[in-house]
Amino acid sequence: MHTYRSSQYFMMRCVGLLGLLLWAGILFGQVNAGDNSRANGLAVWLDVDGAIGPATHDYVRRGLAKAVERQARVAIIRINTPGGLDASMREIIQEIIATPIPVVGYVAPGGARAASAGTYILYASHIAAMAPATNLGAATPVKIGGFPQLPDAPDGKPGDEQTRQPRPQDAMTNKIINDAVAYIRGLAEMRGRNADWAELAVREGVSLTASEALKEKVIDLVADDMDDLLTKIDGRPVNVLGQEVILSTQALTLAHIEQDWRTRLLAIITDPNIAYILMLIGIYGLILEFANPGTIIAGVVGAICLLLALFAFQVLPVNYAGVALIFLGIIFMLAEALIPSFGALGVGGIIAFVIGSIMLIDTEIPGYGISIPLIVTFTLLSAGFFIFVLGMVLRARKRPVVTGSEELVHSIGEVVESFDHEGWIRVHGELWRARTLTPLSSKQKVKVAAVHGLMLEVEPCLTDHTKER
Repeated sequence: MHTYRSSQYFMMRCVGLLGLLLWAGILFGQVNAGDNSRANGLAVWLDVDGAIGPATHDYVRRGLAKAVERQARVAIIRINTPGGLDASMREIIQEIIATPIPVVGYVAPGGARAASAGTYILYASHIAAMAPATNLGAATPVKIGGFPQLPDAPDGKPGDEQTRQPRPQDAMTNKIINDAVAYIRGLAEMRGRNADWAELAVREGVSLTASEALKEKVIDLVADDMDDLLTKIDGRPVNVLGQEVILSTQALTLAHIEQDWRTRLLAIITDPNIAYILMLIGIYGLILEFANPGTIIAGVVGAICLLLALFAFQVLPVNYAGVALIFLGIIFMLAEALIPSFGALGVGGIIAFVIGSIMLIDTEIPGYGISIPLIVTFTLLSAGFFIFVLGMVLRARKRPVVTGSEELVHSIGEVVESFDHEGWIRVHGELWRARTLTPLSSKQKVKVAAVHGLMLEVEPCLTDHTKER
């Protein structure tokens, strides 16, 4: 018995020791893995895909901050964009210049482009790279209506110096282009890239393929994929915040930083089509609440949607003349529902609404226009809503009450028995207690002036008639 217990105790100790060794091995392996990961280093990459706007800036800003927090050796911005808003582009460039780690701009995958604002971001990056079958350029600033065409040179060649001379009658266009040229030349000089081609990209909207860009010293290298990129930039010197840094990227671990819910929500709200819909829902909700007080839900939804729309318009290039025309169109359609104008106010309201909707977003940048089918749909819905539905509701409120105690007011009754102050009258075949300031005689016609619970306040009826309905 004693021997059995000793053996059992020995086995338990062996199992415990084995478990302790196993646990220590796991911890040791994790520490080694962490040490290896720390030794290898980290490279984070962000995706700038689609039109550049406030949500893109928020994503890049937060992504670069996370890269610094995670002590990444390098941050890669993979670019595929047709362009975007000037303000958001400049904010992204400021983030790149101010970040304490090297930033690599990489136009990828094959078939991607870094047009317009993407070209500026690529020029601002510490290292500029492109994948095969990609292009960059076409960096001319664009506003609503575009820029007028510059006169052709006598020999018709697009690169002639006369073609690039600014038109004196279009001072605003010249100011915008010259500012953009100075900006991109400054970025080119800071990173040691081809500043003359950068100016051509702004003034003439020229573009280059990846191989041509490498030949023209617009970019630093062409890489097939991320792994090839990390291999090719290894050992390259870059200037980060005034200090020379030699990149060591051969064995870095790649980590993708995805957009979080906040950035995705911001991207949805600042979509011009969504902002337009939110604005109209907000206006409709508030009008419904004012037309029918006490609905509450319409007012709450309308107020929230209108505030979200105003936030989006704050960061979007909004033409406030377009906003004014939309509001004017809604007022005209409301007036058509209340005032008989033989359709003049309604037609004028529809025209103002359509023109204002088209003018609302003051830019021709791809991805930042309001869809024409969406404008047509909401124009028809608005016309139907204001002229017909809301008009019927408001006209119905003006009709006389036909049910309930309120219907008794102005009704004609007959005195049952003579009385001086209080007595009985018959109204609609019913006996009611009534009071008056004027003595009344039997069978005399009276008119109900007010209802106080079960007591009617009456006055003599000067004409013997029944209540019109």
